[in-house]
Amino acid sequence: MKKLLIILALGFVAAGAFAQQRPAIQFPDYQFTTVKANPITSIKNQYRSGTCWAFSGIGFIESEAIRINNITDSLKYPDFSEFFVVSNSYYERAIKYVRLDGKLNYAIGSEGDDVLDVIRDHGIVPNDAMPGLNYGTELPVTGEMDTVLKSMVDAIVKNPNRTLSTAWKRAIQAVLDEYLGEKPETFMADGKEYTPASYRNALKIKPEDYVSITSFTHHPFYTKFAVEVEDNWRWDQAWNLPIDEFMAVIDNAINNGYTLSWGADVSHPGFTRNGLAILVDVAATNSAGSDQERWVGKADGAPAPAIKIVEAVPTQESRQVDFDNKTMTDDHGMQIFGIARDQDGKKYYMVKNSWGETGKYKGIWYATEAYVKGQSLDVIVHKDALPKDIKAKLGIK
Repeated sequence: MKKLLIILALGFVAAGAFAQQRPAIQFPDYQFTTVKANPITSIKNQYRSGTCWAFSGIGFIESEAIRINNITDSLKYPDFSEFFVVSNSYYERAIKYVRLDGKLNYAIGSEGDDVLDVIRDHGIVPNDAMPGLNYGTELPVTGEMDTVLKSMVDAIVKNPNRTLSTAWKRAIQAVLDEYLGEKPETFMADGKEYTPASYRNALKIKPEDYVSITSFTHHPFYTKFAVEVEDNWRWDQAWNLPIDEFMAVIDNAINNGYTLSWGADVSHPGFTRNGLAILVDVAATNSAGSDQERWVGKADGAPAPAIKIVEAVPTQESRQVDFDNKTMTDDHGMQIFGIARDQDGKKYYMVKNSWGETGKYKGIWYATEAYVKGQSLDVIVHKDALPKDIKAKLGIK
């Protein structure tokens, strides 16, 4: 056994050394021209927290508030609290976790629908009424809170008494209050006093007007189902469309002034940390051109040509295989808000991320059609953004 481990270790070292010698994929210097961009609020930074779902969902609702209320002055764009949503979500998840005897994911991750559920049940507040940073850092760092809460709910589930105490729910809320701040019952905004519910209503945000859309073959098309990922702890349901109609929803929404909350896989090697999301076919890209040219340049001494980026062609079938094999999961939540083209005329979707103003495009990512088609788990959009024929197929009024 020891000898086998040594052999394996040496193999891994050799493989690692070989991988380091191989040339990395070099992306061209893309130049993007905006075709259509709908209003978004400033780029936020979720930092060291798994709250992308809250940041992308809140960013989406901020854009909806801008659209619905026809806010044209960017200085008056809303800034809603992500951690008001997180606090409510974590508390309600604790209750469900205990009810299910711990047979539920209890972690910081969630889905975009969770944001709408909280807004529906509790309302919404401005960020300055609950910034959620009650623990000594300037940016979100939730690891300690996550661990404390998970330990608490696990202890409650394992309680040897047949009857739980009357204190445990208050204890969960107390921890949330200490880390994120207490949820305000009233607050001032634009010179008026609101409750979270009255503020939601004043902004004309109606959570029931939003729909989730997905695209998989293990459920019938034009029906709803709860997408089977652990972050979907509420078991919210999404409408299931063929992938071409899924993409038609995105285009119709953007072209008619709407944005979308986007759940996607970002572990693919084509999702760079510098603002690109390209469904790179790694094998085809690495094999483009002769081996000599890629390693030492052309025979006449000219520089080696740039490696051609070859994209995979996603299909309905490939999406299902990737989902079933766990090579396409719900890694990250973002917001799709526009369409752009590169210097060759190729189409990209403009995406607002929540990693701060990082990368070449200061927090904006450009995702190819192939990437969105192949790596999307779901989108959330206003029901009026659906194409009329698709809306009719789903029976949505």
